[in-house]
Amino acid sequence: MGKKLFDFIVFDWDGTLMDSTTAIVKCIQAAAKDLSLPIPDAGAAAHVIGLSLGDAMQAVMPNVDPKYHPKMAERYRYHYALRDHELPLFPGVREMLADLAQQGYFLAVATGKGRVGLNRAMNSVNVLAMFDATRCADETFSKPHPAMLQELTRELGQDMQRTLMIGDTTHDLLMAANAGAASVAVEYGAHDARSLASLAPLYSAKNVFELHQWLTENA
Repeated sequence: MGKKLFDFIVFDWDGTLMDSTTAIVKCIQAAAKDLSLPIPDAGAAAHVIGLSLGDAMQAVMPNVDPKYHPKMAERYRYHYALRDHELPLFPGVREMLADLAQQGYFLAVATGKGRVGLNRAMNSVNVLAMFDATRCADETFSKPHPAMLQELTRELGQDMQRTLMIGDTTHDLLMAANAGAASVAVEYGAHDARSLASLAPLYSAKNVFELHQWLTENA
């Protein structure tokens, strides 16, 4: 392995490290059903994954009275809390994170989840100690605004040009572009491979094992 291109690797959480895309889609649909609102199809619900919860509810239900958006968020939280402790990491994630840490990379998470939800999810799969820093959408601007990456690099004293963002949505890749960071896409999450490819990531991985191998050889 040659000289490293990156010192700092930032991961999205849902759909990138945790296998939660299907659960999120079902919870969005259940929230709409609870309020007798039009139920978004799976594609529309998946597309808003990665945004802050408030932005996601507005984006997935653009034609309903805005007074329903906070109620949608409340019902979504209810349904998600019933199942989030059952959600697993994707196969290979734990080993990949341990290997990257051993190689000396700084590791972080930038997510559309709220702080309470991220901490609960990380504790449920016992990975909190693997990360040097995390940033949530209720602490700063939502993706694709660059603030999460800007704040994480400042916090850890890292260089944006040696920072790599990894995510399963166009929101993740746009955030990286807006911040001046490089990006890698994963194709097993919320957004389809063609949409991800349109944003020219350095690489697009079909599974965690491909991602781990690419990082080992190229990052």
